[in-house]
Amino acid sequence: MTTASLHITLITETFPPEINGVANTLGRLCEGLRARGHQVELVRPRQGADQSRPNDDQLLLCRGWPLPGYPGLQWGQSSMHKLLRRWTRQRPDVLYIATEGPLGLSALRAARRLGISVVSGFHTNFQQYSNQYGLSVLSRMVTHYLRWFHNRSTLTLVPSASQRLELERRNFERLGMLARGVDSQLFHPAKRDNALRENWALNSEQIAVLHVGRLAQEKNLGLLKRCFETLQDRYPLHQMKLVIVGDGPQRAAMEKALPEAIFCGTLRGEELARHYASGDVFLFPSLTETFGNVVLEAMASGLGVVAYDQAAATQHIRHGYNGVTAMPGDEEAFCDAANWLLEERETLRRVRLNARQHASRQGWPAIIEQFENQLRGVCAQGFTPSKPATPALNDLRVP
Repeated sequence: MTTASLHITLITETFPPEINGVANTLGRLCEGLRARGHQVELVRPRQGADQSRPNDDQLLLCRGWPLPGYPGLQWGQSSMHKLLRRWTRQRPDVLYIATEGPLGLSALRAARRLGISVVSGFHTNFQQYSNQYGLSVLSRMVTHYLRWFHNRSTLTLVPSASQRLELERRNFERLGMLARGVDSQLFHPAKRDNALRENWALNSEQIAVLHVGRLAQEKNLGLLKRCFETLQDRYPLHQMKLVIVGDGPQRAAMEKALPEAIFCGTLRGEELARHYASGDVFLFPSLTETFGNVVLEAMASGLGVVAYDQAAATQHIRHGYNGVTAMPGDEEAFCDAANWLLEERETLRRVRLNARQHASRQGWPAIIEQFENQLRGVCAQGFTPSKPATPALNDLRVP
């Protein structure tokens, strides 16, 4: 296989410095590919600081609309003619389309018109988000659209084996795996900060129960509250605090429901790593993740993770060894798993040590090399159009 550099174009509606798992992953992939000598062109909506930033060979900024409920995020507008002009002049070897909105759709259509190979990424379970908001009919329509979209790429990359099985069951085609890594030097138990714990009114023997994530309905935050209250009832002699890192539309309701909890807002970098490492137990009740980067970040920081047995947890947690899991949707089992983790101090100490050891082996370099090889494979295969690039009404029908 040739080692010549590739011209890779990445299309996304979210990217650092925005804070979410998709942006974090794409930032790592982009940085890693450039470090390996590839020309990486980024196509995305303008962010707040971009208003006067010019386009160049590595960046094409498009107009966007604010995304309701997601402050700071943009829903990229369709930009097909702009993309056709640019890619006619500077033709990429391959596209990686990370989001399926109007910007991603226009990139898919432009690529097919120009005969450019496309790899897509399934990063977000939008169809499950619809279910969480009580819109089951919309969920079925979203599933049809996502299947239509991804089945028009040469390869669709998913982050976990469980996600791959779920999409295969829904007749998604040509699926490949691309796992996620973690920066185990940034997220490290050595970042533990006793002064921060004192601010939480905890000494070295007491328990900080941590949650990191977007505070939104699809994250199953009601179970976070119930599980923490179960721990308090089960262990009345344990001094423990619930520490919540993140922001979102449910924050005000959570602050009202959990008046004793500590809400830290959105954190990043060293400050986020310090908060992780200063915790003891990590509760992650979400059922809508394609992966869940925070699971690996918590494990790398040496926390005992409690999660449902899906996505990152299935891939990385051995129940009772380096974390604890419960069958998806079984809230009683989730709480029981958290209770078990706190029954014996030695149990929690051992699980935390094993979690750190496992996560420290999950670095990004091997994943970036795998991604590079997947892109090269698609380039070698060449462009093979098979289906129309504009959805017909019967493609989006509700069963």
